[in-house]
Order: sequence, then structure tokens, then C-alpha cells
Amino acid sequence: MQTVTVLGATGSIGCSTLDVIARHPDLFRVFAITGNSQVERLIEQAAACSPRYIVLADDSRYEEAVSLAKQHGVNAQILCGGDALEEVSSAPEVDTVMAAIVGAAGLLPTLAAVKAGKRVLLANKEALVMSGALLIDAANQSGASILPIDSEHNAIFQCLPDDFQYGNLAHSGISKILLTGSGGPFRDRSLSTFNEITVEQACTHPNWSMGQKITVDSATMMNKGLEFIEACWLFGTKASDIEVVIHPQSVIHSMVQYVDGSIISQMGNPDMRTPIAYGLAYPHRIDSGVAPVDFNTIGDFSFTSPCFERYPNLKLAIDACIDGQAATTRLNAANEVAVAAFLAKKIRFTDIARVNAETLDKMEPITVSSLQQILEQDSSARDMAMQVIRGLSAC
Repeated sequence: MQTVTVLGATGSIGCSTLDVIARHPDLFRVFAITGNSQVERLIEQAAACSPRYIVLADDSRYEEAVSLAKQHGVNAQILCGGDALEEVSSAPEVDTVMAAIVGAAGLLPTLAAVKAGKRVLLANKEALVMSGALLIDAANQSGASILPIDSEHNAIFQCLPDDFQYGNLAHSGISKILLTGSGGPFRDRSLSTFNEITVEQACTHPNWSMGQKITVDSATMMNKGLEFIEACWLFGTKASDIEVVIHPQSVIHSMVQYVDGSIISQMGNPDMRTPIAYGLAYPHRIDSGVAPVDFNTIGDFSFTSPCFERYPNLKLAIDACIDGQAATTRLNAANEVAVAAFLAKKIRFTDIARVNAETLDKMEPITVSSLQQILEQDSSARDMAMQVIRGLSAC
């Protein structure tokens, strides 16, 4: 019986995690669930899974949560704030933490779980993008296990040999990691019309059902760029060890290429419950509720190389990965600000990459080695991105 904390329970990953857990009451019990703005959904989830704790990121919703909990007969203790998030992530009773808080907000509770030696199911890619070295070093010191939940990284993990050594692809005869991406909703759209892309269009993904921020990131392929950076940290690779491949069908989730010419891939329907179930039960496999691929219904598989003119954010992320930690921290921060501005209809779709690029260009190169420095760079990049956005608005 594993005891699980679900960070970001009301998001798509959190909901899928609770769905898998509910299918196996003999294997898992929920210790805590956390959420931000969707208080009613959080309380409804608590009524279904009976956690010991509910944590709200926003303490202004506390009274509302207490009232709803009484209405639904929920007896869980309700806590608020960042300290509470870290407490339920590192509590001695907890075996596994699903880290699914979107964005930089997920860094500190994820780091707390890693430092406490938990099995961390990492769905928050920004944590590694912002502070990869810190997380990996903390895991090495505490004995924590970091298991990737993003479908692409989970696929790579499943395709690696048992003797894989972190940072040593040659030891296992690996020549390259092939990171697949659908290309988003605009892979065939004329570039001349990108200025006309609306929020509604950018928030509609052809294959996956996800939150707004990650769906926009998929449309710009920043999501793939962040995954590129994350893969380097998860598997100890160099940027040159990874190749991004556009695969519109989203059935092959990623591949590992070996020196003998073999390529091993992991396939499945585009449903996050598959990697979640693999992470929860690893090294075993359990029912995820996902139907297997029906090859009789698949027309074809197609693959192309990404065009950086169409996906400038992907190029920015790869270059930032090469430049180092400060650059990836800044890029992640700028992108969060830019996407929020786009969703608020303050900038155009094409301005997202412009804001990201100008933010990086305007900031001096620096080496970061501590959490405080990382948080400072995150804050400075957000301020710089806001300045760039105000400049665009004035034009």
C-alpha cells in the first residue's frame, strides 16, 4: 500500500492520477491533495478519495473551502500556502508524490519531496528546467527516485535498458534519444497567418486534452523545448544527444536509437493515465483504464523534422539548454509571463516567442548555483518580460 500526495490535483494530470488510484484501492491511498483556484472540484475530489489533508495555494479561498467541505461531508484538514505544500510533500507518512503543479509554483514542493527521499512522479517539467542540477543533486543525496511522467520522457524511460547508467549513453549502446512531438494545431497552417491566431484556436490541441498554458506551449512547441531541457537532466545527456521529431499522430511517444541501428519505441493512445500508472506501480504494471492502440484504425505514421521558423520557441529552448541553467530558468519565467499575456489577449500569438527572445537578449549571462540565485533569476526574468510586453503594447 503506497501513500500518495497529489500536487495539482485539479489539473488534468492530477485528475488522471486520482482516476488511476481509484482503480486500485488495494494498492494506493491518498494522503493529501492540493489545488489553486478550482476549490469546488478539489472538495469533490476529497469526498471521493478521503485524503487526510487538503492544501490550497490561495489562502483567500479558505472559508469557501471549509464551507464546501461541510456540505460534502469531507473531514480532511484544510491547510493553505507554500509551507503547507512542502509539508504534505515531505511528510514521513508519504511514499509517493505526484508533482503536477504547473509552472514555477511547483518547484519548492517538488524539491521538498526530493529532499525527503520520496518517489517523485515528475509531471512538472518546469522544476527541472528551472533548477535541474539542484534537483538531481538533492535526489542523489536523499535517495529519492525521480520518475518521469510526461508521456515522452516516460516513453524514453521505458525504452532504456536495465543497465542504463545516468549520463552514459555509450555504456548501453545508445546513440541518440528521439523526442517526438505532434507539432500542435498549427503545423500545417500558413506562416503568413500566424499573427491572426486566436486564444481559442491555440487552446485546442488535435490529440491531447490539457490545461490552457500547456496547450499554448504545445502550439508554440515551447512545451517540446522544455521537454528537451528536462530530458537532458533526467537522463544526463547533452543537447547533441537528443533529436526532436514531429509525429502528428501522437501514438509513438518517443524512441531510443541504439548504435546497432535498432530503434525501440513506446506506443500507446494519447492518454496520460498510461505513464501515470507506470510511475505509480513501477517496476510493475497495472491497469490504467486506457485501451490499447487498435492498429486497424490507424491510417499511417508520419515523421518530419521541426521547422524553427514555424517553432522559434523550440530553437530558443535548445539554445538555452546549451547556454546553461540561468538561461533555461529565465526562458521558463519569460514564457510563463508571455503565455499569460497572450491568454489575457494583451499580445499576439507570435509575440510569445518575441517576448521570450528579447527577455533573454536583454539579460546579462550569469552562472547560478543556489536555489536563491535561481529564484532571483526567475523573478528578474519575469520583470524583464513584463517590460518587453509593455513595450509591445505601446507600439
